[in-house]
Amino acid sequence: MDSAGLGRAYEELLAEVAAGGFGPAPQGRLDAEQIIAHLVANDELMIEASEAVLAGSPYAYYDLETMHRPQVDALVAELGGLDGLDARLRATSGRLVALVDRLGPAAGTPVDTHLREGYDLVVDGPLPWGRVLDLHARVHLPKHQAQLRMLRVAE
Repeated sequence: MDSAGLGRAYEELLAEVAAGGFGPAPQGRLDAEQIIAHLVANDELMIEASEAVLAGSPYAYYDLETMHRPQVDALVAELGGLDGLDARLRATSGRLVALVDRLGPAAGTPVDTHLREGYDLVVDGPLPWGRVLDLHARVHLPKHQAQLRMLRVAE
């Protein structure tokens, strides 16, 4: 996994967040604050997994996008809206990119991984941690960037 690619994916996503102007989400969908809170929570899980890989400890990574809505809502309330969420996402993404810089050969460490990106991507088993990070940069972050863009209110 190349930290530069992950860094670029975050830069593009954070630019979308900074542009703001988000309207309400369609019924049953996450709004902008919930999407960003989900990304913060996911970053924290990926940081834990990366630290475990670096320490040589076993770890299982679960992307709980559809199962942790109450925690996402609690994080939105805790961080006080878009500004607080933006600041936290900048901090967690920076920390994750810095950890990726340190992985080196450990990026090949298999991590028990469970994630789902709609119907496009389903992983349920061991995957090299670098590959999970690559999927995060190439699939997960762009998906949520597109969701944020679709929530922007036309002026």
